Amino acid sequence: MMNAMNYKGYTAKIEFDPRDNIFWGKVLSTRDSITFEGSTVEELTADFHNAIDFYLSDCAASGRSPQKPVSGKLLLRVPPEVHRAALVAAQAAGTSLNQWAAKALKEAASE
Repeated sequence: MMNAMNYKGYTAKIEFDPRDNIFWGKVLSTRDSITFEGSTVEELTADFHNAIDFYLSDCAASGRSPQKPVSGKLLLRVPPEVHRAALVAAQAAGTSLNQWAAKALKEAASE
C-alpha cells in the first residue's frame, strides 16, 4: 500500500529520506511538478497544503487552468480475449462493461 496524502482532490505519494531525515512528497497525476517536505507529519501536511494552495493561486493569477488530477475517462488497450471475457462477465452481472470495469478497478485499487 502506498503512503499517500490527499488535499483538494490532489493525491501525493509520501517517501522518507533517511539521509536527510525528512519526509517528502510529490503530487501525482499532474504534468506540473509539485513537491513538498517536512521533518514531522505536521510540517509535511502543512507544506503539502501550502504547495497545493500556492499552485491553485498561481494558476488563477496567471490565467491558466490548474490541471485536474484526473478526468474520469480511461482508455485501455487489452488483448481481444481479455476484452471478450470482461464483456461476458459484465453481461453475466447484468451491468455495462463500463460499470463492471469501474467496479473491478475500484476493488483492485483498494487492495
